[in-house]
Amino acid sequence: MVQLHKKFTDDQVKQLFKRYLNKELKRTYIQDILEIKKRRFFELLKKYRENPDEFSIQYSRSKPTRKIPSRIEKTILKELSEEQKLILDKDININRYNYSHVKDILKEEYNYSVSLPTIISRAKSHGYYIKKKTRKNDHDRLVLTKNAGELVQQDASYHKFSPYSDKKWTLVTALDDYSRFIFFAVLVEKESSWQHILATEHIVLNYGIPLAYYTDSHSIFRFVQKRDSIWRNHYKLTDDVDPQWLQVVKDLNIEPIYALSPQAKGKVERPYRWIQDRLVRICARKNITDIKQAQKELNKLIRSYNYKWVHSTTEEIPNLRLQRAFNENENLFREFSVEPPFKSTRDIFCFRVDRMIDSYRRVSLDNIKFEPRNAIPHKRVKLRISPINKTAAEIRFWCEKELIDVQKTKISNLKSVHF
Repeated sequence: MVQLHKKFTDDQVKQLFKRYLNKELKRTYIQDILEIKKRRFFELLKKYRENPDEFSIQYSRSKPTRKIPSRIEKTILKELSEEQKLILDKDININRYNYSHVKDILKEEYNYSVSLPTIISRAKSHGYYIKKKTRKNDHDRLVLTKNAGELVQQDASYHKFSPYSDKKWTLVTALDDYSRFIFFAVLVEKESSWQHILATEHIVLNYGIPLAYYTDSHSIFRFVQKRDSIWRNHYKLTDDVDPQWLQVVKDLNIEPIYALSPQAKGKVERPYRWIQDRLVRICARKNITDIKQAQKELNKLIRSYNYKWVHSTTEEIPNLRLQRAFNENENLFREFSVEPPFKSTRDIFCFRVDRMIDSYRRVSLDNIKFEPRNAIPHKRVKLRISPINKTAAEIRFWCEKELIDVQKTKISNLKSVHF
């Protein structure tokens, strides 16, 4: 039913009925203006005829609005108070209330079904409210890609995810721009090239090879002159040196694209904020101190994000949008296979080190002498290194596009290789 009192004044409706009674306007015309049915028209007309001077369309309740039980009221305020504690904690990067999270907690832990406006109303009336700041030059929220796999965004966030942990952790995440599906989300104690290689390997082996990757200009993804030349060749220009992750991407024929500002990474930053807000609050409620416990909670969050929540921009559940793209051939993922001359995935998803075979047919790495079979003195050799488990690594020796040997060594021996 149309709420007339919100669209028209009493005087406006009075004038319409007055002109109708004077036969200046037709009934159907007035119905179209007021957006009401014939029955409603005659109800209002009768009311107007009975007392034109006192006629009003203003709505007044005959009964008071339904109140929520006091136990639910107290629980809402209790949870809002817990939110306030997180905001006031200077060690945690939480600066706003998450009323949707409070709504979910009320349902999941107390089995209370409370609407979001009710929670916000209680928050405002009891001081649990922070006015939103207006943002300048906000990032465009539109989906610019038309296919799944057209652009994958990968990034990391260093943050104190649990108020009860004495350490900050890094969240490594990869997201499909088209579907907003999060392919990879792992907490690590320290960000490294290897973690980003693992993220890429997970996507490629499970979904296929994307057309392009979108990252920032962190040294893990890109060599930048002046910034990175302190420890590398001072004569090398930007992009003259390929970091380990970039070498993997190039072997897969994926185009790297770099964001030139933090604002340009808006699409991956919003899921970060969503995950960060939720994960911090969950870790606080459950007194989580261990990164493995936090990872379990993170896995639950990612499942909810990917398979249950409707994304605010796409207005679709990420997994359903991704699957629809696959089914309707809106997909630019290429099927992965180990292409010659490579023999194994370990030849692709690995660290690479260039060395020269000496006169004694040996290769030196971190003061360790390796004697690969079929080694030819004074030839360049590329060592492709990957971990087998927590203590051992495999080294695959490639010379002139030929795999000449495979050897094992302790990871602790490799001082310059950090997994």
